[in-house]
Amino acid sequence: MAAADHLAFGRDEEAVLLLERTHHRHDPRWLLPVSPHVCLACALELLPEPSVSLVRKKHVVFCFQEALVRHPSLVTQLVARDQRVCIHFVRVLFGLLNSVEDGSVADLCIEVLIQLTTQPNMEQTIQCLMNECHRELRNLPSMGRSLATTTLLGKLVDATPGVADDLVMEHGSLMEHLLRGLVYPNEGVQASICYLYGKLYSSPTAAEMLSGHFREKLCDLFLSTLDNAQTKDLQINCLGLLRQLLKYDLFVSLIMSKSVSVEGAESVERPSRETSLPLVLKKFLLSRDETLQVAGSHCITAVLVHSPAKHAAAFIHADIPEFLFEHLSSSSEILVWSSYNCLILLAEEPLFFSKCHTVYGIEAVVRSLQGSLQMANTELHKQGLLLFAEILTRQPEEIRLFTSAAMCRDASRALQEAVSSPVLAVAAEALRAISAFLRKDHQSSLPVQYRALRALLEAMLSRCMEFPQMPLNRRSLGHACSRNSEKATLRKGKFLLGALEGFRSACRLAVEFQGEPSAQENPFTAPSAEKEDTLEAFSEFLLSACDSQCIPMMMRYLEEATHPSLMEVFLSILHSLFVIVPHMKVKFSRKLADSSFIRLTLELKARFCGGQSHSSLNQVCSSFLYYMCLNLLSAPEKTEPLSQEELSAASEFLQHGLPHISSRTPESLAFLSDRQYVEAAARQRQYCILLLFYLAHIHDDRFVPEVELCVAVQSFLLSLQDQGECPPPVVCKACVYLLAVCGDNDSAVGEAVVSAIRKFLEGISDLHLVYTHHPLLLRFFLVYPGLMSRFGHRALELWFSWEESGYEDLDEDPTPGRTVFPANLAALFRMFRGTPSILLILLDLVYSSPVDTARRVLTVLRTFLRENEDIEVGGLIRGHFLLILQRLLVEYGASASGASGNLPLLLNLLSLVQLRNESEQELDSMAMKLLHQVSKLCGKCSPAHVDILQPSFNFLYWSLHQTTPSSQKRAAAVLLSSTALMELLEKMLALTWAEAGSSPRTSLLCSAWLLTASCSAQQHSGNLQVHQTLSVELSQVLKALSFPKKKSTLLSAAILRFLRTALQQNFSSALVALVPSDGQPLSTPEDAVLAPLGTSQVLSLLIGLQNLLVQKDPLLSQACIGCLEALLDYLHARSPDIVLHMASQPWNRFLLFTLLDAGENSFLRPEILRLMTLFVQYRSSGVLSREEVGLILQGAASANLSTLSNDTLQALRGFLLQVQSVGLLNDHNMTQTLQASLEGLCSRTFPAQPHFQDMLCLGGVSVSLSHIRG
Repeated sequence: MAAADHLAFGRDEEAVLLLERTHHRHDPRWLLPVSPHVCLACALELLPEPSVSLVRKKHVVFCFQEALVRHPSLVTQLVARDQRVCIHFVRVLFGLLNSVEDGSVADLCIEVLIQLTTQPNMEQTIQCLMNECHRELRNLPSMGRSLATTTLLGKLVDATPGVADDLVMEHGSLMEHLLRGLVYPNEGVQASICYLYGKLYSSPTAAEMLSGHFREKLCDLFLSTLDNAQTKDLQINCLGLLRQLLKYDLFVSLIMSKSVSVEGAESVERPSRETSLPLVLKKFLLSRDETLQVAGSHCITAVLVHSPAKHAAAFIHADIPEFLFEHLSSSSEILVWSSYNCLILLAEEPLFFSKCHTVYGIEAVVRSLQGSLQMANTELHKQGLLLFAEILTRQPEEIRLFTSAAMCRDASRALQEAVSSPVLAVAAEALRAISAFLRKDHQSSLPVQYRALRALLEAMLSRCMEFPQMPLNRRSLGHACSRNSEKATLRKGKFLLGALEGFRSACRLAVEFQGEPSAQENPFTAPSAEKEDTLEAFSEFLLSACDSQCIPMMMRYLEEATHPSLMEVFLSILHSLFVIVPHMKVKFSRKLADSSFIRLTLELKARFCGGQSHSSLNQVCSSFLYYMCLNLLSAPEKTEPLSQEELSAASEFLQHGLPHISSRTPESLAFLSDRQYVEAAARQRQYCILLLFYLAHIHDDRFVPEVELCVAVQSFLLSLQDQGECPPPVVCKACVYLLAVCGDNDSAVGEAVVSAIRKFLEGISDLHLVYTHHPLLLRFFLVYPGLMSRFGHRALELWFSWEESGYEDLDEDPTPGRTVFPANLAALFRMFRGTPSILLILLDLVYSSPVDTARRVLTVLRTFLRENEDIEVGGLIRGHFLLILQRLLVEYGASASGASGNLPLLLNLLSLVQLRNESEQELDSMAMKLLHQVSKLCGKCSPAHVDILQPSFNFLYWSLHQTTPSSQKRAAAVLLSSTALMELLEKMLALTWAEAGSSPRTSLLCSAWLLTASCSAQQHSGNLQVHQTLSVELSQVLKALSFPKKKSTLLSAAILRFLRTALQQNFSSALVALVPSDGQPLSTPEDAVLAPLGTSQVLSLLIGLQNLLVQKDPLLSQACIGCLEALLDYLHARSPDIVLHMASQPWNRFLLFTLLDAGENSFLRPEILRLMTLFVQYRSSGVLSREEVGLILQGAASANLSTLSNDTLQALRGFLLQVQSVGLLNDHNMTQTLQASLEGLCSRTFPAQPHFQDMLCLGGVSVSLSHIRG
């Protein structure tokens, strides 16, 4: 080659042309066309040449290796152009490999050979190389120089698939040479041979062919080599070979069964010892090298995965767990992870626990878990939690795992942190550990850490609540989205199952601790401290958490999917809570029933428990329903609780029938409707179904079609009748209730069914055993004559005994037309309107029921009569009341003290009925009989019987005022004929002076004065016969009015009305005898004229009337004016001068202006107009001047008369007529004004005052306004 050619390559390329003297003879095709420009022919000549330095040979190999890396395809083409050249080149490199002592050159040659043989289409090269290696090993007198060859073979087997199988099949005798090398006292050679063995045994085919070789020759030698290995390379390669061997059951069994004798490596004097694989691996665990510790752990795991039960004991006896637990404190994640794996497998062996390894290592596990949770390696978290869960689950109960409460608390905190992990898989493992952790033997270290357990459960439930709810609109999207949502729902279900398992374990723990006095509360808590760390507080927390979190969480999940295993755990939790918090079991059962859990449980049974499937779920559902039903029956809300005997009977048929109920609702209804002969077991199932439907309806869970249910219940009752059976009271109660609430109209139940129900009810001791408080059930008993006649009274009595609230406010608003009533009351009123005869039963209830119940009945009747004025029931009630009153008078004879305590209520009702009459009515014979009986009853009473006398006097007073004049005289004659009544009235009037101010009898005294005045007026006007005269001290009457002492205005008005009557009669009444003033003789001629009044008494009375007027009470003012009118008339007839003198007194003007206020036309009030009329009548110009009268008339003329009341208009007309009659006005304009006013009044009709407005009840006293006004 010319010099110019050399310069063309550059400096580096020129250096590659190693043989300048011969290179020019080489064919250019052996030259690599790219950099580095290696000439294969030059390399083949240079490498075998002994005279070439090793450095130069190394450079050539390095350049070739570089070219092979940079341009593998070009180099392969270059070498493969001639197969002979290729084989020759491989042999040259192999020869160089075995001839050099320099390890770096050997490694470079091995690398080039491996790279070259792994190129495509180099299979012959591989075969050639294996042959060369075999020949080399066979020809070596000693294995001391076999290192390079064995290393090459190991890497060749590793780099080329299938070489291991070919090597074993075609060069099987090579194994004998490898055994020689394994005993050669050179750990480098041993390491390379172990490496080669490891690669050979990595091939399943080769491993199978070498199984005999291992069993017969290699096993013992390998264990010995592994035990005596000192260098790390040998140790690592031995462990690598071991890992490959441990993949196969055969080799695991062989190795674990071997126990070889080895001699000390340091001295021949050291005695031999036995070793085994567990002991050898123990040495690696004890080493300070983390790599060896990890590798040893992996090997232990590789053994145990085949059969922990078979091999774990050997490792446990070698104390391997002790060192694995120590490794858990390492900061190396891989070492901790490896130790976790080993311990998990060892935990499958009971010996692991019986030798107390877990007790020794549990603290290390907890601390390791706490530390690993701070790392980001979620796999480490899962393995640690898996180990913890295995230990907690498998730990024998008799061996306490946690020896102190502090350790238990640390474990709880670690689990709390783990379950809060955002990684779902980690949290799921934590749930399993929590479930195992909540075992009685794990929590028995006192004091029990209830607060920590509560925090743990709160964290667990909070993690569950983090699951998003699947939106309904996403559940109907495409197929791919549906698959994803199904997977998400499945994951959520599994997680919830784990959480509920943990919660169930907590519930089981609470139940078990109920029998442990030492676990009830923390004995180290101060007596005054808040009891949070107690079993009671923990139990209440469980109930609260289930109510506020578990149940809502499960209800939301049920919208997405239903899994039997999940529901089984959930219902078992609900069942256990009945035991955990017994004082709340009834309230909890009610809430569950209100939340449709009866329906939910029955649907679960129907869906999953048909036949023999899901027997455990069926058992849990049946048990849950059994205890919930018993809780609801033992303390019902709307009916009487069952007796112990009834509860036992219900318990028996529920216990036997519930497990066999797994049908859907239509099938259950068909089963109830079966009219064929029913066996005892089937009848019990029918009882169960009815009771379940009843309890569901009671709690507004109406999942059964009501029409079909009504038909089914009727068929069931007829079936019972056909077979001559009588159902238990609780079943009868369920049937009656269901028929009542499900019947759609009055004819829903046939006559035969009503007859059957009546027959069944007659066989029950009392209706309260089958009564359930509901308006439709009451309607059921009242709408069918056959039931109403026999049970209507008792049904209404039970109704009002259950109506404990809602009636107190009814009397507070007596205004008719009230529209808003409680639902039950509104339903009751509809029944009354439909069947007025029910009111007779209520009247009996008022008389015969307990006072509280009777008061409620009376309130209802009052309200009904007030709100339904269009219904005429007076005659019906009065007739029935007459019968009751007659019976009472016969029973109690001459005294009313022993009469029913409800009699006042009946009398109140009678008064109310009378007050409803809006027009004057003729008293018929019944009314007269009733009047006679009431007056007779009053005569049997003393003044102390206020509660009887008050409504009675009201009734008598009404009878004298709200009837026609002829009936009034007849009524007055009846009253006057009752001597006892007149004597009572005399006593009552006398009591007025003995009472100090207001007293409980004040209202009764008012009625007595009004009744006496009415009787006196009727007797006087009709000249009726008097059988008993009433004596009244006139001085006391005048004193009471002249000097009132805090007497009620109504009492003063009543006395005024009495005095007015006496004045109008000129004190000549045949009924009332007014005793003269202290019996003193009249001292002056004026007194004789005014007798029986004295002049001083008249003046005092006049002043007293003025004082009463200034109180400005409308009723009292009207009574005062009336009395004043009668007094002045009385005086005018006897001494006109005295009247004119009194009327013209200046204080009368002051009185008039006192009564007027600052408002416009304030004189237009009845009492003021009547007072001014008196002043005009008696010509008191000093009180009311002519000009003032003119101004009053002008004001009246300009007033809007349409806005004035009838009383005011009548008073104004009287005033105008009086002014006209006395001729006060001479002015023409004033006369015209008066005339216009009179015409306006005359053109207006004066409608009569309505009677319902005239007769009022004021403070319990019936008062006729027209009677007071006069």
